[in-house]
Amino acid sequence: MERVYNFNAGPAALPLDVLTKAQAELVDLGGSGMSVMEMSHRSKEFQAVIDSAQAKVRALMGISEDYAVLFLQGGASLQFATIPMNLRGDGQTADFIDTGSWASKAIKEAKISGNVNVAWSGKEEGYVRVPKQDELKLTDGAAYVHICSNETIGGIRFPKFPNTDAPLVADMSSEIMSRVINVNDFGMIYAGAQKNIGPSGLALVIIRKDLIERTPDSVPIFLRYKTHADNGSLYNTPNTWGIYILKLVMEWMESLGGIAAVQKINEDKAAALYSTIDSSDFWRCPVNKADRSIMNVVWRLPSEELEEAFVAEAKKAGMIGLKGHRSVGGIRASIYNAVPKAAIDALIAFMKDFEKKNG
Repeated sequence: MERVYNFNAGPAALPLDVLTKAQAELVDLGGSGMSVMEMSHRSKEFQAVIDSAQAKVRALMGISEDYAVLFLQGGASLQFATIPMNLRGDGQTADFIDTGSWASKAIKEAKISGNVNVAWSGKEEGYVRVPKQDELKLTDGAAYVHICSNETIGGIRFPKFPNTDAPLVADMSSEIMSRVINVNDFGMIYAGAQKNIGPSGLALVIIRKDLIERTPDSVPIFLRYKTHADNGSLYNTPNTWGIYILKLVMEWMESLGGIAAVQKINEDKAAALYSTIDSSDFWRCPVNKADRSIMNVVWRLPSEELEEAFVAEAKKAGMIGLKGHRSVGGIRASIYNAVPKAAIDALIAFMKDFEKKNG
């Protein structure tokens, strides 16, 4: 069966080269006589896998030894609860910038265990932009400032990150390694792997080591970052398959020339798609142009009936995952690192043909 063009938001497209290599190594990894899914996570064979995965993440993102790199389970959603438990002391306030569905979920979770200040919210405007620096109402002495750097559902991102006195904590699930960033600007970065760097069931956490020491003794041992940092992400049985696939994705990114090269490809893909959307009143992107995501492109058609027809006909044409999130409707194309330019070209050609027939 011919492979489709996959625009799903997550789990999402993986590089074909990665899938092919994983297929070839599925029953025998490196002459071990076992699949990575069968071997002990305490074995020297798997230790080599996880060491390589961490080293490649560090090299690609320029991560210093001031930070721990952790491979955890529970996705970004577990981090919503774990972060305030670890980083916010008794009586302290955590600042949050509310830019959409995922930021608001992090806020809801953090409120359960302590004080939260929403420094800015785009809810009343319909989550169509990120704030300007002078719009932020930050707390003096805040434990940290939390952002979702790229909102998967709303299709907006921070083109520039806010300046904060408190450590900046970023959920980068839907844009991790899609553009060059300075890790040193952040106290912590976390991301569910299933959008850009691997399969579902794995979360990447990059946390400054001094922040790890903040955790109060009241936090359960398993939910402490120190527990996992001290044990090299092997305190419990990790997602061995997910870590292995992430390692292969890192190798694929290296082969492309690293994150700077990937960013250029991503920007070209997004520019072509946005140009098509902006070329006609038949399509409408609700997001402020300066804040548009290059990972999750959202747009509307003149009616919901046309949107339903668009999604159905696109699926017949071999393009899946284009239906907008159920909470907002419309159309969404998630064009992550592994989505090839050929997929964008095919989508644009389909859009032009659809407009001719229905415009």
